[in-house]
Amino acid sequence: MADKKIATRESYGAALADLGEKYDIIVLDADLSKSTKTDVFKKKFPQRFINMGIAEANMMSTAAGLASCGKIVFASSFAMFAAGRAFEQIRNSICYPCLNVKIGATHAGISVGEDGATHQCLEDIGIMRTLPNMIVINPADDTEAKSAVKAAIDHNGPVYLRFGRLGVPVLFDDTYRFEIGKGVELIDGTDVTLVATGLLVGTALEASELLKNEGISARVINIHTIKPIDKELISKAAMDTGAIVTCEEHNIIGGLGSAVAESVCETCPVPVIRVGTKDVFGKSGKPAELFEQYGLTAEAIVQSAKKAIALKK
Repeated sequence: MADKKIATRESYGAALADLGEKYDIIVLDADLSKSTKTDVFKKKFPQRFINMGIAEANMMSTAAGLASCGKIVFASSFAMFAAGRAFEQIRNSICYPCLNVKIGATHAGISVGEDGATHQCLEDIGIMRTLPNMIVINPADDTEAKSAVKAAIDHNGPVYLRFGRLGVPVLFDDTYRFEIGKGVELIDGTDVTLVATGLLVGTALEASELLKNEGISARVINIHTIKPIDKELISKAAMDTGAIVTCEEHNIIGGLGSAVAESVCETCPVPVIRVGTKDVFGKSGKPAELFEQYGLTAEAIVQSAKKAIALKK
């Protein structure tokens, strides 16, 4: 794990600017380009950037119109506004006709910090994964975020990309292979499996080290694509270890925890304990303090792992 920290929203902006050289993509933003980092693309390709103003629903409809004319479109805003305010347009104008629109949703989760509950979107994965034709991706670091943008361009259809405001460690190098719908086993283990996504992948890796110090062998799986989820990898882990802990910066209802539980129940029923926000809103505060308060820490994952192991038959 590298010491350098990069926010995945920074990676998103950098990837758009880089890939804009090769691909004829169009980027729309709802008057937040400095925060979503699409301003990097704007400066490089001003003729292919449109500031739609504070009108997210209109932005999604415009994106749908451009996509219907054969364009690859990225529509960007904060997750709260992209997934929440524009849901109807995403559902009816983008997903229903299965148009080639990519939604770049930044500032997701409680790591937004001091902006508070109104901006800390903890429901977006649940909302987006219920939509037919939608791919949902939640990258863990800079490398994965850039790879996700490229994969979204290559995929023909709607994609929801979830990015964060907070700088996070760079976990993977340039040899890392990203594929939509395929999870990645980061550490092998036999006693319990930690299935993590996004910002909590690094936290799950820390938890595995703490568990190792206590003589507990924890497998760690990174699920960057929550829809479609890698059922094969998760089922194998359930069979091998007999217990699972899911780790996400999202409500435990509807997100990774729900997706994993659904998959496990169908294939290999084992105890599943979900680490995430417990069906509550966030609040204003420093990210580290909020992680502690809402139980999104390595220590909290360790305790959940022990509970999951105790439930094994």
